[in-house]
Amino acid sequence: MNRNATPSLSPTHPVRRALAVAAAVLVASMLIAACGGSSESGNGGGSGDAAAGTPTPGGTVTYGLEAENAGGWCLPEAQLAISGIQVARAIYDTLTAPDEHAVYQPYLAESVTPNDDFTQWTIVLRDGVTFHDGSPLDATVVKNNVDAWRGVYPGRIPLLFTFVYKPISAVDVVDAATVKVTTKTSWPSFPAYLFNDGRSGIIAQAQLDDPVSCDRKLIGTGPFQLVEWKPNDHLTAERNANYWQKDASGNQLPYLDQITFRPITDPTSRLNALLAGELNAMHEAGAEVLDQMRQDAEQGKIAVTATTDYTEVAYEMFNVSKPPFDNRDARLAAIYAIDREQLNEVRNLGLTKMASGPFAPGEIGYLEDTGYPSYSKKKAKEHLDAYTAATGKPLEFTLVGTPDPGTTKLLQFLQEQWKDSGITANIRTVEQAVLINTALSDDWNVIDWRNHPGGNPDAQYIWWKGGSTVNFNKFDDPEMNALLDAGRAEPDKEKAAGIYQDINRRFATEGYNLWLQWVEWSIGTAPDVHGVYGPDLPDGGKPFTDTSFLSVLMQC
Repeated sequence: MNRNATPSLSPTHPVRRALAVAAAVLVASMLIAACGGSSESGNGGGSGDAAAGTPTPGGTVTYGLEAENAGGWCLPEAQLAISGIQVARAIYDTLTAPDEHAVYQPYLAESVTPNDDFTQWTIVLRDGVTFHDGSPLDATVVKNNVDAWRGVYPGRIPLLFTFVYKPISAVDVVDAATVKVTTKTSWPSFPAYLFNDGRSGIIAQAQLDDPVSCDRKLIGTGPFQLVEWKPNDHLTAERNANYWQKDASGNQLPYLDQITFRPITDPTSRLNALLAGELNAMHEAGAEVLDQMRQDAEQGKIAVTATTDYTEVAYEMFNVSKPPFDNRDARLAAIYAIDREQLNEVRNLGLTKMASGPFAPGEIGYLEDTGYPSYSKKKAKEHLDAYTAATGKPLEFTLVGTPDPGTTKLLQFLQEQWKDSGITANIRTVEQAVLINTALSDDWNVIDWRNHPGGNPDAQYIWWKGGSTVNFNKFDDPEMNALLDAGRAEPDKEKAAGIYQDINRRFATEGYNLWLQWVEWSIGTAPDVHGVYGPDLPDGGKPFTDTSFLSVLMQC
């Protein structure tokens, strides 16, 4: 899903804006939070972990979000963009979690085991885990959560998850610690969906059954428990003293006493708040602010952790269910008219790599050359003329994005290039919290989006399958549908790679999206904040290295 709006619905990882920035900075300046322990500068050019030393319990962190999650965290029904996911990871745990190789390891689960044809999965839960309200994590509450995700639990009406978990035919309690999940088809990537970009945290029975405040009274098993949420201001969570995890040295997690999330929608204001000590950490993907963050890191003012591992792609998404982009010539005219290399230099300072499709380098399905159209005003005119001849209309549409300065400049750049080829784009901006609902509706032509992180290509199934609620493009392509079904059922990675490469080529041929760049995610932190990736997984694996998700198990 979209993590620009991530969501942020930002699948397999993911989802990436409603607050007055001045007010946010003012409030942050009155409630400055600081990490405990040493204030000496760490490695300014990296994560600061070189100076971390032995973790010292205590300290607080204030983390700058790029947007508020106005819809709350009733997880079966929530529409979480990247900011919502980051908060959810503090409150809730998932049954599985990815390691550094994007292999999904048991997390709340002790084991997740398939039968021979991957149509039945046995989930054994860890012993002794409790929710924040003291109730136990058991098979019944896990079954009820999974049933809520797939839309068969009374009182919960998921908008997005119903299609995600559609392959599940039955969920059964075997004993107090064991759940059996049966699927309608072979589903080798099922463990990835028990993580679902961090969206599928397990919520307590009391929250699941709350008919009024499920979105606000948060009860998880996670490292922090909710203290207070004031929308558009802050969400504060305190250390869960009964958390089930310890680090490799036997230290009780989490290290921090408290974490506070503050939505500051303007990236420059977020960075200024970090430099002023009003924030201890922030998340960013915009080139101009990333460039400034690197300069500040070189001077030792902050630490920066950046990566394109398992990254997602930024793009302009066409609504193919209505004019003008139900017409392939219209889509190709719009694609050929954009000089993406010039866009990269002007808008991204040449710091990013332009995308050839939805799968980034290193991912299953990646192709350096997918046959995607390159900039050509001549070909843009040919397709524009074909569109006009078929419809009798000029090519005009509305381009939707968020109002933050970086996105606004991008939309204006695209608008000018389209105008130069005789194409009219009218810009409309909506806040991030509204962007996902806009995509779910039919009230748009082109929308600025960010999605498709790596690690498990089957996670893209829900975004591209015909008839899916979250197929925001709204195409129903028989060839694409067949490829997606084949990829989902294929356990052999080499064979699966060929299937997803064909999907990559199909996108290039049909022009469903205007691909921009593969996203470089960065976490900026105060020099005394360490452990951006968090400690090892409970069974010893190294943590996932996608910095779109800041670990809440970091340390001062």
